[in-house]
Amino acid sequence: MADRIDDKIRCFGSNTKLYADYHDNEWGVAVRDDQLLFEMLILEGAHAGLSWETILKKRDGYRDVYHGFDVDRVANMTDFELQQALNNPAIVRHRQKVPGARTNARIYQSMQEEFGSFSDWLWGHVGNKPIVGHWKSLDDIPAVTPLAQDISKNLKKRGMTFVGPTIIYAYLQAVGVVNDHHQGCWKYNPNA
Repeated sequence: MADRIDDKIRCFGSNTKLYADYHDNEWGVAVRDDQLLFEMLILEGAHAGLSWETILKKRDGYRDVYHGFDVDRVANMTDFELQQALNNPAIVRHRQKVPGARTNARIYQSMQEEFGSFSDWLWGHVGNKPIVGHWKSLDDIPAVTPLAQDISKNLKKRGMTFVGPTIIYAYLQAVGVVNDHHQGCWKYNPNA
């Protein structure tokens, strides 16, 4: 592959710069910033049924459309703005996911008010300490866990969309609530 950057073993991806940068610098790193937690929640929802590479390639487009993932601005997007987003090739133009971002932003705001921050609510599920998987290989990592099922159920009950348990487990991995770098990965740290 012409754009292969190195021979490091990673948990996933094509070993291109795009994937390697994401895997090496973001995936599994504990995120406590509400704005980045919101961004990743929306991106993981957009990812449903698609490759993560597609979403990564369009990430800047999502940042433009969703006002840098400012939750208040997304919550206040007009129907006209959402329609414009549905016509914007810089993002995946899905008729449920695009307006779902506004719905989720409004619920996210209410959770910030209720819990002080979304981060406090999310990290409270794990006692504010990441769960570290010690998986031997990528094949050993589950697609869903009881934690993901519980969080998904709670978010769905509140009215969020595109927050099924598989999406939520990917989200927990992405924001470092769960650190699932497997033992063969160069980022694996048994003492993490």
